[in-house]
Formats: sequence, structure tokens, C-alpha cells
Amino acid sequence: MSNITVCARFRPSNSKEKQNGNDSGCIRNIDSETFIFKDEKDEEFVFSFDRVFYEKSEQSDVYQFLALPIVRDVVVDAFNGTIITYGQTGAGKTYSMEGPGILECEEQNKGLLPRVVEGLFDSINSLDEEKTYSIKLSMVEIYMEKVRTRFGKLILVDLAGSEKVEKTGAEGRVLEEAKTINKSLSALGNVINSLTCGLPGKASHIPYRDSKLTRILQDALGGNARTALLCCCSPSAFNASESLSTLRFGARAKHIKESPRVNFSEEKCDTSSSAASPSRDESSARILNKLRGNLKVEDVKLLEELLIQEGILFEPPSVEEESDIEDLTLQIISSLQAAMEKLTAAVDELKRENRILRANVDASTESLFYKGANNGSIFQNMILRIPTFFFRWLGYTSSPTGWQ
Repeated sequence: MSNITVCARFRPSNSKEKQNGNDSGCIRNIDSETFIFKDEKDEEFVFSFDRVFYEKSEQSDVYQFLALPIVRDVVVDAFNGTIITYGQTGAGKTYSMEGPGILECEEQNKGLLPRVVEGLFDSINSLDEEKTYSIKLSMVEIYMEKVRTRFGKLILVDLAGSEKVEKTGAEGRVLEEAKTINKSLSALGNVINSLTCGLPGKASHIPYRDSKLTRILQDALGGNARTALLCCCSPSAFNASESLSTLRFGARAKHIKESPRVNFSEEKCDTSSSAASPSRDESSARILNKLRGNLKVEDVKLLEELLIQEGILFEPPSVEEESDIEDLTLQIISSLQAAMEKLTAAVDELKRENRILRANVDASTESLFYKGANNGSIFQNMILRIPTFFFRWLGYTSSPTGWQ
């Protein structure tokens, strides 16, 4: 068992910070693992991580130290792997993950994503063993706490940036997006705190279900993965408070323990020469075993094939069929989630219309109260007739003998 790998990366000062005179540095490097951070009040903090990538660091440096060991473990040992970039908006998370662009980009500027894909195939091709590898890719975007698909073993996460509303001046939908992002990141912070602040040897509740993000990262944070976290920061004193928050998050995450397990599955024997699984067709398997003692082997095989064709026995699906079933299941889940979103939108619209109708009824009722004596008599007459309307609505009619 080991701790997750946590690194910090500082981007160069941008043009806005230089124009505003806020490019004065808030970090003083000590070595490749430790630095001193000075906040807005000139208070100094010492941070130590597995590696610190300063402003002149290259994309290849980040990949070689942070991602390549995980890629090799995924290919060779079949471990799960997760790489996460974290930090405020504009701190360099997407640049570190993707680079300037995924499709058209110079080699030295490539981010983690294209390098990881290349590294996967390079690692597979470098192995001499005759094995078959299956690689699937799934892109997931969590927008406003809604996710449309979820799949993968090697997970690369470019988190949305946390931001202060008073700094960005966000309004309208952008403001709602910022609130949802901050809520999701807050849930992630709560999970990190629960994982690192619990009593040793005592199980405690981990709030993975508080957010779609934490649900997806449950394996990565819960220990069954080789996980790496890259904390992206601005070197400017203007963003000192956000950078300090990011670094403190990384310092807490560094205490998370990881113990990845090997993921494997065993293929079943050919069903044409073996009995069905006892757990699925236990009674049929017992009958076939008894027949083997009294009939020829060829007759038993023929009978087994007939049972499979008639649907009495079920042939275990092949690896390809299992993959197709899994893909179909994901498509069904995505369709159901899309339908649920439409239903939710329809319900919200009905609620809005209901509020409008209720407001109109309230306004009409209020106007009846203030229209004078004549209107008051009309309103009084309407009140007296309410029982008649009520009983008619229930299906009763007036008769000489009473209500029927």
C-alpha cells in the first residue's frame, strides 16, 4: 500500500497579470519537491510534494514522472489508473491534460492525453508475450451535475476550475455553472477530508454519492487504482488565495492510501464440450452428468446442443458478445438519462405554468373582494353555491328525496 502521487505545477505569468502589475511571484523554490508559498498577507507556508514542476517545466517532464508509470502498470499488471488535474480557472489544467490542441499540436506541446494514448500502444508493442489486448475509449463530460455515459479503466480527468464570483463577475447562466462547479468541487474536497481525517482502523462514511464527480472517481479515490493528481497554480500574487487553496487540497490528497488490485477474468471452456454452469442450469447439468454414465459421449453432446438450441440451456456469451452487451447497456442507460432530463424539464415547465395560474387565481380572488357591495353580493352568491358545485362534481344530483 502506498500514497497517491501528488505533484504541483506552476504556469508562467500571463499577459493580464503582467499588465496589471500582478506578476510578482508568490513562490520561492527550494528543490524539485519543496517550495515556500507566500500569501496575500506575506505569511509563508512550506509545501512538499512528490515533484514540483516550475514555470519552465516541459510537458514531457510531467508525462514522464506523473503518467508513464501508471500507463505501464495498466498494461503490464492490469491495474486501474487515474490521472487528475486540479486547480482554479486558468491555472493550466487543460493545457497540462490536452496541450494547445489534441489533433494538431507540436510534439513538445502535447499534453497528457495524447501522450498517454501513444504510451499505451508503445507499451503493448514492446511486450514480447503473445497476448490479446482490448482497448476502449470513453469521453465523459459532467455538465451541471448531469452525466451521459461512464466507462473506463484508465481515467484522465480535467476538472473544471474553482473560481470566486466576485472576481469573475459571472451572471446568469454562467453564474449557475460556477455555483454547480464549486458545489461539485466542494463534494470532492469533503471526500478527500473523509478519507484522510478518519480514525486509523475505524471505518467511516465517505460521501461519494454527494456528486456525480465523486461517484465516478470512487475507485480512484477509494484505493483500487494507481492515482496521480496534478495541482495547477498561478505564480502571481493576484491569485495567491486560490493557489493556496489548491496546494492545501493537494497536501491533503497526498495522505490518501492506494492499494490497486489486478483486474482479470477467466474465459470459460467451449460450451460444445462442457456442461452448462451449475449456478445457471444446475438441474440440467445434473441430468447430463447422469446421462454420460449411461449413453455414448456423442449422444450426450448432441442432446446438450439440442437443449441449447431450444433455450433449455443457455450458452455462455463470448467475449465479443459480452462487449456488445456492455455497450448496449451503456446506450440504454444514456437514453434513459436523456429521457429523464426531458421529463424533468417538462415537470419544471408544468410547475412554472402552475405558478402562473395560481397567481392569476389569487389576483382574481383579490379583485372580487374590492369591487364594492354589488360585486360583494355576487361573490357571496358564489360562496353559497359552492356546496352545489361540490356535490355535482362528486356525481350526486338533487331530487325531491334529497341527494342521490
